[in-house]
Amino acid sequence: MLDGALTHENVIAVSFAEDANAYEALSRLKELDANGGVGVRGAAVVVRDDDGKVVTKDQIGDESVEGTVGGGLVGLLVGVLGGPLGVLVGGATGVLVGSLFDEDDTDETESALADISKSLRVGSTGLLADVSEESPVAVDAAMANLGGTVLRRSAGDVQAEVAAAEEAQREAKRQARKELRDARRKKQKAEIDAKLADLRAKLDRHKKPAAS
Repeated sequence: MLDGALTHENVIAVSFAEDANAYEALSRLKELDANGGVGVRGAAVVVRDDDGKVVTKDQIGDESVEGTVGGGLVGLLVGVLGGPLGVLVGGATGVLVGSLFDEDDTDETESALADISKSLRVGSTGLLADVSEESPVAVDAAMANLGGTVLRRSAGDVQAEVAAAEEAQREAKRQARKELRDARRKKQKAEIDAKLADLRAKLDRHKKPAAS
């Protein structure tokens, strides 16, 4: 339930000391939404596997939360964080999405995606939500009662970085295909050159006069 007074649009990522509390937190968000205190466009309980993949365990809001075409922001976020760039924005390398905006490619680059990704610890269960709220008090209080630590970033910033990340993924795929094509061409050319050189050597041997 969205209300005109809910002027702040944010994405929240909540980590919990007890994984089971993430599911209870999802129920609390439903209650806040029903009461009009917070508008919840989409929310998901997620787990980051050992391989870095982000898996959705439960959800509310847009049925396309997994990030399919037309999915909500939470679904797109899950798709990006669990995809190839998920390692770049929150993995051990510390390379951040800020470089996608032509900023300095350093660990100090500010990135909403990097912050959210780092809050999703490997092997632990967390909560992601796209919310409208008048202030952070209601959500923070509900999450604190469950031992949750709330990270809050502007939905606009997250949307911009998700769009940039998706474009970077497409560009990376295009570049990878180009490099593979170039490698094939070089290999083919090398093989052709080798065959021609072998043929020339054979012709040269035939041309040489026999020793008297």
